[in-house]
Amino acid sequence: MSLIEFGIVGRGWRAEFYLRIAQMQPHRFAVRAMLVRDEERGREIEEKWGVKTYRDMESFVSSGALLFVVVCVSRDAMPGCTLELAERNIPVLTETPPANDISGMIDLYQSVSKLKGRVQVAEQYLYQPMHAARIAFVRSGKLGDVSQVQVSAAHGYHGISLIRKLLGIQFENAIISGQRFTSEIVKGPGRNGPPESEEIGNSVQDIATLRFGNQLALFDFTGDQYFSWIRQNRVLVRGNRGELSDETFRYLKDFKTPITGNFRRVDTGHNGNLEGYYHQGIIAGEDWVYENPVVPGRLSDDEIAIATSLTRMADYVQGGPFCYDLAEALQDHYVSIMMQSAIESGEELTTTTQPWAE
Repeated sequence: MSLIEFGIVGRGWRAEFYLRIAQMQPHRFAVRAMLVRDEERGREIEEKWGVKTYRDMESFVSSGALLFVVVCVSRDAMPGCTLELAERNIPVLTETPPANDISGMIDLYQSVSKLKGRVQVAEQYLYQPMHAARIAFVRSGKLGDVSQVQVSAAHGYHGISLIRKLLGIQFENAIISGQRFTSEIVKGPGRNGPPESEEIGNSVQDIATLRFGNQLALFDFTGDQYFSWIRQNRVLVRGNRGELSDETFRYLKDFKTPITGNFRRVDTGHNGNLEGYYHQGIIAGEDWVYENPVVPGRLSDDEIAIATSLTRMADYVQGGPFCYDLAEALQDHYVSIMMQSAIESGEELTTTTQPWAE
């Protein structure tokens, strides 16, 4: 594959994921320019990462050819920045969510549609290795017709994206009810590293059920799970011929022959292996259900997922299939907003068909 050269708008915590990936895989990715409006922060990035930064959009887009631009700015700034690039016919891979609220999402979708802009969204969770393996296993048909999923792995729209992919639905409407539960927890690590002392904090848990016709989803998440040493993610998928639970599966080969097994992660570099340290893929039984598309490279699972989004975006821009279409991302965020409303109000709510679903 030829070198994927892209730009970044933004300078925050999320933007550094893309910079790290390019630094660790320079044969595959290159950040050629960044739009960073703060001059001091721009100089810091240039010194740390060796990437040229610009203070305004005109200078940024005139800096040289870019295959696409990744937008990593605040929710409020995301739609305007996306449209500014789309108006210049520059392909955009925008971070999540692409807009802040429902009216903003409708405006963004209608504006992009008029411009015929090439806008995709960096929804990475379905590309994380174990989630990708589960989705592939479900799509293999071994579980039969899937009627239920339970996802406790990511907040809001990220969790909804996994629910939709595991259920195999697109824009179907849902009946939603939910509740919030708060309990105490010993605080664990965060973005800035491990704790320096023991401290008790509040753990806020959101629980919701979403009924899509004859299919049911349970969303269950607390923000502690992203970094916690004591709170585990959980995924359950039930079909009429089998069940998937976290890293195990069981299904019927025929009505009298049950098959059970595990998803086995394959990493190199262990026990004297000299291939280097990287994730190779995941095997279920005798079959590869996931193969890392960006080997080799010492990337975390989330970095692998982001690198996969970058690779798929490059394919899309050059005539390939969607990376993660704007309409799908808007649907994820819309359902997430409705879910949060149901949780906070205690009322049962029903989604309605939005313009991007028509």
